[in-house]
Amino acid sequence: MTTPSPPLMLPARSHTDTGDMRRVGVELEMSGLDIDRLTAICSRYLKLRSQTVSRYERTLLGDPAGEWRIELDFTLLREMGREQRLENDLGDELRTSVEDLIKWATTDVVPLELVSPPLPMSRLGEFDDIIALLRIAGAQGTSGSVISAFGMQFNPDLPDLQTDTITTYLKAFLCLYDWLAQRARINLTRRLTAFAEPFPPVYIRQVIDPHYWPDQQQLIADYLRANPTRNRALDMLPLFKHLNEQQVRAATADPLIKARPALHYRLPNSLVDQPGWGIGGAWHDWLQVESLADDTERLNACCRAYGQHLDQGLGRLLDRWKTQVERQWLNEE
Repeated sequence: MTTPSPPLMLPARSHTDTGDMRRVGVELEMSGLDIDRLTAICSRYLKLRSQTVSRYERTLLGDPAGEWRIELDFTLLREMGREQRLENDLGDELRTSVEDLIKWATTDVVPLELVSPPLPMSRLGEFDDIIALLRIAGAQGTSGSVISAFGMQFNPDLPDLQTDTITTYLKAFLCLYDWLAQRARINLTRRLTAFAEPFPPVYIRQVIDPHYWPDQQQLIADYLRANPTRNRALDMLPLFKHLNEQQVRAATADPLIKARPALHYRLPNSLVDQPGWGIGGAWHDWLQVESLADDTERLNACCRAYGQHLDQGLGRLLDRWKTQVERQWLNEE
């Protein structure tokens, strides 16, 4: 029996402009457990009923926040897993053999993924309780194998969908990225497989300019021109697709971009096997983005300071900006 985790800190703007508590979805990748074991642990703790969707997909039903998903993070195998197998059918036997071979070959590379619905931020502590149970059961994170590249992702709602609000979050994230990346200690395999690349320098310069406050169409157009890919540490494509699907589709036809009114923060490692690890550390770091985005005067000053830092090539090599962030631009409350 695990002791329930205490509630995690909330951002200063913990409610939306409609008065509802902001929500955040969590995605956690792991190996070491089969899908039925993972499903049983989560359904028991959350007191939800499980449903088999396919050989590689399960859903947990009954949560007022929505459905939880447990699935193999490999589109091809998920699609193969939805196909019915017929006994004594030579074609199906061949497809089964191919499917089993792919599954075997990707066992240490392709994780199982636990995906929560958008949860009220006050419920985030539940995820730490689940992680503790998964660790006891033998779940492995990105450090479990030299070829693993498993991550944890947050999908936080914004306080509102005003363009200036979205822009403040982008500015704050870009200013704090170097510090966040250092704190995250990104696994080498994840860096080599490029799941969460930093933003292009030219785009960073454009956005941190204190005079950069575009309208929605221009904000999305500028982003798509520089970042027509999900491979960013802060993936804005789901949010922008929610706001203007046609504009995003014109720049990228990636079918994995799912429209939703939330940011997609992809930087943290999954360290589910390490004692004491939970979502609290990465969430605390994310709250620094929230704090900076919520203070326009401090944000503009930080943007100017970061721009000056980028002008100093040697200073960048010496990582002086991370030190300056810790001394001057973090909210220590």
